[in-house]
Amino acid sequence: MDNEKTFNFLKKSGSPAQSATRPTGANRWLGNDSGMGKLPPQAVDMEEAVLGALMIEKEALSAVADILKPDSFYKESHQRIYSAIINLFVNSEPIDLLTVTAKLRSTGELEIIGGASFITELTSKVNSAANIEYHARIISQAAIKRELITISSEIQKEAFEDTTDVFKLLDKTEQALFQISESNIKKNYADMGALMRQALEELDQKKNNKDGLTGVPSGFSSLDRLTSGWQKTELIILAARPGMGKTAFVVSSLRNAAVEFNMPVAIFSLEMSSVQLVNRLISAEAEIDSEKIRKGNLAPHEWAQIHHRIGRLTNAPIFIDDTPALSILELRAKCRRLKAQHDIQMIVIDYLQLMSGDTGGKSSGNREQEIASISRSLKNLAKELDVPVIALSQLSRAVETRGGEKRPQLSDLRESGSIEQDADMVLFLYRPEYYGITQDEAGNSVAGIGEVIVAKNRGGSLDTVQLKFIGKFTKFTDVDAYFAPSPTPTDRPLPPASTNPIQSFENNSGGGGATFKSKANNLSNFDYKGPAEEPPF
Repeated sequence: MDNEKTFNFLKKSGSPAQSATRPTGANRWLGNDSGMGKLPPQAVDMEEAVLGALMIEKEALSAVADILKPDSFYKESHQRIYSAIINLFVNSEPIDLLTVTAKLRSTGELEIIGGASFITELTSKVNSAANIEYHARIISQAAIKRELITISSEIQKEAFEDTTDVFKLLDKTEQALFQISESNIKKNYADMGALMRQALEELDQKKNNKDGLTGVPSGFSSLDRLTSGWQKTELIILAARPGMGKTAFVVSSLRNAAVEFNMPVAIFSLEMSSVQLVNRLISAEAEIDSEKIRKGNLAPHEWAQIHHRIGRLTNAPIFIDDTPALSILELRAKCRRLKAQHDIQMIVIDYLQLMSGDTGGKSSGNREQEIASISRSLKNLAKELDVPVIALSQLSRAVETRGGEKRPQLSDLRESGSIEQDADMVLFLYRPEYYGITQDEAGNSVAGIGEVIVAKNRGGSLDTVQLKFIGKFTKFTDVDAYFAPSPTPTDRPLPPASTNPIQSFENNSGGGGATFKSKANNLSNFDYKGPAEEPPF
């Protein structure tokens, strides 16, 4: 019977509940109503059947090992028995009534679970393991429900507290739910026939790409010819020494994808603020010295030049998050929201060493292991969201101590060899000019030349691509595009300079709001679309 009927029944029966008052407010929602006598979701009979089947058929565990964990069982005795079975399996020992009993006796748990007779009863309740996977999924579903009840009770309790930070509670809720789905809902294998059909369908789609691009374009033609674009599910590591232009390169690349190809992209900047990144984008787009933009001493014609050229940039699907000390758990949650809300096609992290692992704010004591955990999580994120993830990384000082051209090597990746292992592609950025080298081996000038060295590429060949680095605009371009003649002012007339730069920006941007703005604890995360109230520079 429901709560209302139960309350009325107790009242009429003259029980002690007659003098009770109906719970209200927090107590009612927290389930303290004496009429709510409910047991947690469970399937004890299924648990007994599964444990019995595991002890009579040696191959049965293979069918349920990836579905059940010890905590999936409701009864503690069943949890102990399943743990003993898992230990036997890990040690390659036989699993049957006698070995499980001996294992529990050796750990001192046999009497706790009810003795050898209890284990014997389990094996007598089933004849075979024919339906063990079906039974295991019922147990798993009940366990997931119990976890959800526990989480919702804790969230409900915190939500009633006036001192609770609602944004932290939202983040905690999302993380808890994600952990449940990640630990319980796993992707199953696919047979060769299904995979072959999928591969042929993708090949059929790729034949229509006349430019050979199969991934997210970088906008650099020579690099795209080598990589066919940034590929989905891949982790790309872009590494260089400080001052080489890592951020300039990746900002140029994401700008090209968003502006030229209208692909939504996200960048998580742990080093620079969102406004600093936008200033870089403005400098590169309007081709105005970044130093002038930083100081704000722009001539009237330069204001007009900015407003004339940043129209497409203003409405580009670029999403910037400058949350400092971002953890991998927070990153995963934010990216899932971005994928759901805006279908982002690429994720950029600037940079890897500034992230923190899933340690709950506590130091793990071993930074190398933490970085290894972060790089593995980034690879998993790329596969889960089916997007390329580009992570910037620092190089060790070993580069500086070497003689010669000081070109970076895979061994120079800082803090963890697992970065090299997890990455599908490793790119190094190298500018000879940075080290005072003015000519290459053939005597050609290398002034303003930046080399993108593809040092690892699981899906293709290795090579070095030359780009043009324009320091005063903080951007990279194709070498050929840089030396091509640019339109003269008469070809592209500038609008008249306005005495009100804010009004001029709004007039020339078509009223569309900037999509750059994003803060961690902001109700409008990643989807600010209102009119800009101040110039993004």
